[in-house]
Amino acid sequence: MKTTAFQHRFTVGLPDTDAAGVLFFGHLFRHAHDAFEAFMEQCGHPIPQLVAGGTWGLPIAHTKADYLRPMRHGERVTVEVTVRELGDRSFRLGYRFRGPGGTLRARAETVHVATAAGDGTSRSLPDSLRNALAGGPADRGD
Repeated sequence: MKTTAFQHRFTVGLPDTDAAGVLFFGHLFRHAHDAFEAFMEQCGHPIPQLVAGGTWGLPIAHTKADYLRPMRHGERVTVEVTVRELGDRSFRLGYRFRGPGGTLRARAETVHVATAAGDGTSRSLPDSLRNALAGGPADRGD
């Protein structure tokens, strides 16, 4: 697997912040999901096409996050996405949120499970997706 992380950038907007003027904790996952969608498009599996195809899905089965430093209104944040684990039916992505100067502000993870669209039962990851993820950016610690 590659060692360079996929990068997605966003600016912390006013609606993202809480009364203290920092990124509201729940919005971290919205930005992680935006990074996930951009990552999937780069992997050749855009989410709109996956949903429109209607044969399989990738729901999130588990999430976690560590908040290390505040992200404030107006700051430009880079989200680094890496493949942390690749199984037969699921994969785990790591997200590192870096502020100006590259300071690590937060970490998050999502576990996605391949499911059949009709009944939601788990299934093997499609080969094309597995190959794209295997060639994607691998976790390098942190």
